[in-house]
Amino acid sequence: MNEGPSQLPQIPTKSSFDWSKVRFQFPAGHLTPLPAGRPRSFPPVQAQRRASNASQEELRESRRRQVRDVFVDDWEAYRNHAWMKDALKPISGGYRDQFSGWAATLVDSLDSLWILGMREDFDEAVHAVAQIDFGKSTSSRVNTFETNIRYLGGLLAAYDLSKREALLAKAVELGDLIYTAFNTENRMPVDFIDFITAKTGQGLTVERRVVSASPGTLSLELTRLSQLTGDPKYYDAISRVMDVFYNGQQKTKVPGLWPTFVSMLTKDVVIGSDFTLAGSADSIYEYLPKMHALLGGLESKYEEMTARFLEGAKELLFRPMIPNNEPILIASSGRVTLDGKLKLDQETEHLACYIGGAYALAGKLLNRQDYVNIGAKLTLGCVYSYRSFPTGMMPERLNMVACQSFENCQWDTKTFMEEKAKQSQAKDHLPAGFTTAKDPRYILRPEAIESVFIMYRITGDPIWQELGWDMFTAIVNGTKTASNTHAAVRDVTSIAPVLDKEDYMESFWFAETLKYFYLLFSPPDIISLDDYVLNTEAHPFLRPK
Repeated sequence: MNEGPSQLPQIPTKSSFDWSKVRFQFPAGHLTPLPAGRPRSFPPVQAQRRASNASQEELRESRRRQVRDVFVDDWEAYRNHAWMKDALKPISGGYRDQFSGWAATLVDSLDSLWILGMREDFDEAVHAVAQIDFGKSTSSRVNTFETNIRYLGGLLAAYDLSKREALLAKAVELGDLIYTAFNTENRMPVDFIDFITAKTGQGLTVERRVVSASPGTLSLELTRLSQLTGDPKYYDAISRVMDVFYNGQQKTKVPGLWPTFVSMLTKDVVIGSDFTLAGSADSIYEYLPKMHALLGGLESKYEEMTARFLEGAKELLFRPMIPNNEPILIASSGRVTLDGKLKLDQETEHLACYIGGAYALAGKLLNRQDYVNIGAKLTLGCVYSYRSFPTGMMPERLNMVACQSFENCQWDTKTFMEEKAKQSQAKDHLPAGFTTAKDPRYILRPEAIESVFIMYRITGDPIWQELGWDMFTAIVNGTKTASNTHAAVRDVTSIAPVLDKEDYMESFWFAETLKYFYLLFSPPDIISLDDYVLNTEAHPFLRPK
């Protein structure tokens, strides 16, 4: 489907500034090399493909085509109204440039175009990406985290799939820009790169306090860049950061987890009483088993950190009280009180829905079926949230009532109402089992379908495809605009003939949400989890063999 050379020129235009020539005030010195040796043999991640009859195959292909049709229509809207811009405004037909103006949606969507077999669109996109000037930015401050996961991740994955040299050339340019984030006195990265100062080589000032996910989610992309280029400087930079997290992991108030906020300035990832598995921390945990796989098991600290995290995270999981007593699990946040006890806030968010897939994937890599089972229950917890609300979509943030234990959990209306009364933002119109929907939006997020996809690939059980299809139809119908695009919904807790929407489409709609739906209904050898690890923006990187 994607064979043959491009019909468009794909010679990269060098950016107006050469980031590789910056002379750092704080150079790295001795560089930590990539671990050497033959990659370890991992247990298979994916299940053996189950036999299916002609009607089942026809249904699967029909669903896959319908997902592709939605992608094609929305991509055409982006091409017509926001080409080379960061994001489409799907209602007005305008655009936004919130990620430095380097065409975030275009770069973020490259590998999706390839995977969906949209070869002409892919060639056109690569031709455009080859002209991006990383020497200029629409913002004076470049977000290190977002630039890394969306842009660098997108370029590297598209190169891994297509082997187009222009993509690797632009990835190196961008990698050298991101590398300036480490030009600091202690070699810890800044959260935001001062674009002008970074060009001078003058040292940057590390912020005093950042969310743990920001510095902890640079490892996969910079490691892959070192693997592809043979230049160890990128891996060295992130290894120093992850050593700090490794050394502090068992010293926190919840061993195995890090506080939501950490200090790269003082290298303190220990002090703090607030913990979460959701936004602000999510991807630092997601990347631990994926780094273990990407490095072929040759760096033991990632296997160790993965096991520590999976045990520590159990402290933030709860079984919610729901009318049918289904044995699902929910990921919460919590605070360690002055007496040393962890108090859960019984609140979850859509961003936390990645955790089911993370547990399941790590369980396969570590050969721990108990972790896979936990992953299934967590994934079903998010699916339950989707299916409970009248629109078929899960809100951004909500609260439930935690049972006393995973085993003993029976619905009790009196107890539920008492707990609901304690919530200042309780809503009476919510389905039984939910006390609040503090943020009732659905903004085209992918985390729930991400975990459903992983559970399907791991188990081969078609029930996950059925659950995913219900999610897809609800999302596509509920987010559709008058112009046949799709947009964020302001409130998914109440039904209406036409749901009120925000004029915004995140790049992850193309990069993640629709890609995961497409892969759910694709043959399992397409982006096999035994061949690739996917970054937090669903960009697939080849695993070493």
